[in-house]
Amino acid sequence: MPLDINETIEGSYQLIGGNFASAGEASTQLKVQLTELGVHEGIVRRAAIATFEAEMNVIIYAAAARLHYVITPRNITIRIEDMGPGIENIEQAMTEGYSTAPDWVRELGWGAGMGLPNMKKNSDEFKIDSVVGEGTTVEMIIAFP
Repeated sequence: MPLDINETIEGSYQLIGGNFASAGEASTQLKVQLTELGVHEGIVRRAAIATFEAEMNVIIYAAAARLHYVITPRNITIRIEDMGPGIENIEQAMTEGYSTAPDWVRELGWGAGMGLPNMKKNSDEFKIDSVVGEGTTVEMIIAFP
């Protein structure tokens, strides 16, 4: 089915750190919008997973963040800019299973160290930039077939 995208569509969500009750709201809304536009189910799933992982990282680690997306006829770009502690060692943070989540977060079933690796795995292009004490910016691009 052809995409129902004739122009660029943009949107954004404010994410609040520590707000586990809102976990998944942005990814669910983005999933609905992509589905309504006729985006392939597999692409919708990848975008939803990547966005959910980003949401959880903000909720666990940052004070707040802005999640901005741009949908074009060719792809979706998802950019998350957080006000968090930053990441000291990005290479280590990208290792599956590596986590700095506190015990109380792990007891809730989160913080398994798969967030950043899953974000990268579900993206065609993945960029991360972080400054300790200032925050982290992640940009993910998922191409449409």
